[in-house]
Amino acid sequence: MTTTASPATVAAPRARRFRITGPLVGTVLVGIVVLFCLLYPLLPGYDAYTQNLDKMLLGPLTDPAHPLGTDALGRDEASRLALAGRITLGIVVAIVVVNALIGLVVGTSAGYLGGKVDTVLMGWADVQLALPVILVLIALSAALGPSVWLMIIVLAATYWVGYARVARGTALSLRERDFVIAPRIQGASRWWTARKHIMPNVAVQILILASTDIGGVMLLTSSFDFLGLGVQAPTPSWGLMISEGQKYIRQAPHLALVPGIAIFLVIIGTNLISQRFTAEGSALFRIAKKGKRA
Repeated sequence: MTTTASPATVAAPRARRFRITGPLVGTVLVGIVVLFCLLYPLLPGYDAYTQNLDKMLLGPLTDPAHPLGTDALGRDEASRLALAGRITLGIVVAIVVVNALIGLVVGTSAGYLGGKVDTVLMGWADVQLALPVILVLIALSAALGPSVWLMIIVLAATYWVGYARVARGTALSLRERDFVIAPRIQGASRWWTARKHIMPNVAVQILILASTDIGGVMLLTSSFDFLGLGVQAPTPSWGLMISEGQKYIRQAPHLALVPGIAIFLVIIGTNLISQRFTAEGSALFRIAKKGKRA
């Protein structure tokens, strides 16, 4: 005797497959912002630098040609927001990637090699951690002049310590594992063993930290731009747009509010996306180790 499942029985599991989760919402938020930044400047007739003093401080939706209004020089706010987003997001991604790579190499070397190498590298990390980033950037900006490249270099040179600590801790937990010891017994070099067996597993933890770090780095770089220590006018960035908009907060609050909303959406979105990496990070780590044992 054969039985067939009723349509309701079959449909019920299918209906439960799609759920609105935090990571999904985060992906949508970040995706909307990124697509806007990439595609809006491609529209004909829109330029972030063209001035029109006859249309100063227009509010959002008051002129079809300027959906987000204009600034104090009559420049299209939407075009400036999109260009500023490209610059801000590019800076943030560059800083996170550079710091993650430095932390991966330094932390893995310290944790796997141990001994004097560990002492020297982590001592260096402690010194870097003790440096006040803001004061260092202010001092160098006073001596060399503020610039976005100076901000990137300072953050890339001082912000990798957290990644190095995570990488070191993971490498310490792995270096006595059988799948790491076995190649060394068979004559493999330390560098080959670290590259093949340690770094791939450490990279999982670094990826998790990087996904949670994007929001913090964006807030930090936007703060530096706001203070005049990063991107310089007339090149727009979200932090610089907020700084310029505060002068007209009563007449045109949208000048500061709109870039602030963009920063908020990206930070919230990346934090929601990072929940997925954090939740699955331990599972990926265990799978990687089992694969290496096999």
